[in-house]
Amino acid sequence: MRRDIYRAITVRVKIVPTPSKLRLARKRITPRRGGRPSSADAARLNETILDVATELILNEGYGVTSIEAIARRARISKRTFYSRFKDKAELFAAVVHRVVERLRPPDDAGLFEGGTIEEILKRAAQVILRAVLSPQALALHRVILAEATRFPELAKVVSEQRGRSEAITRIAALLEGEVQAGRIALDNTSFAAEQFLQMVVGLPQRRSLGLGTPMSPSKLESWARDTVALFLNGCRVRLN
Repeated sequence: MRRDIYRAITVRVKIVPTPSKLRLARKRITPRRGGRPSSADAARLNETILDVATELILNEGYGVTSIEAIARRARISKRTFYSRFKDKAELFAAVVHRVVERLRPPDDAGLFEGGTIEEILKRAAQVILRAVLSPQALALHRVILAEATRFPELAKVVSEQRGRSEAITRIAALLEGEVQAGRIALDNTSFAAEQFLQMVVGLPQRRSLGLGTPMSPSKLESWARDTVALFLNGCRVRLN
């Protein structure tokens, strides 16, 4: 009789877990909920995609590089890619924009302040040469030259970048100040600014692209100095 009562009592006993054990159990069995990535994660993913796209496009070409190859190298799905870029042309525009922005000097506005016009133009010429002769800038230029006929949108993307137009605007404003001061004579300062850029960049860029022997750093410094002198002498001829 006592044994039966004891057995009945023990069967009805429940072991109540402690609060800490309950929390641990919930943590183990509660599934993780999905959600939108944080802004920092999204920014890192965009940078990864652009890193991969830049490497593939500049090394292998725009036409050869597929969205599938970019997604595979970046370890993302095509769906993830298309959630960020409409198509390959939009991705290329982002690649070009990032390359151009990274080549800009930290204080490009201050580049055109302080010193004589000869000193300012020489300083600007040296910075411009360093930018256009950088490995990424040269690789991008090769891609444009090689594939612009098949993909006209490439040239359009490059032409829409602000770097060149901003440089022309600032040089033109500098020249306009010299015209107003009576130190040089120019009818069209914007045209003159474009010609100055072409004078600075033309031959050194051609040589760096393989059409001749690339210039050494000392040769480039002399080139910038002599180009500025020749340009300003031409502007002053009409004053005599």
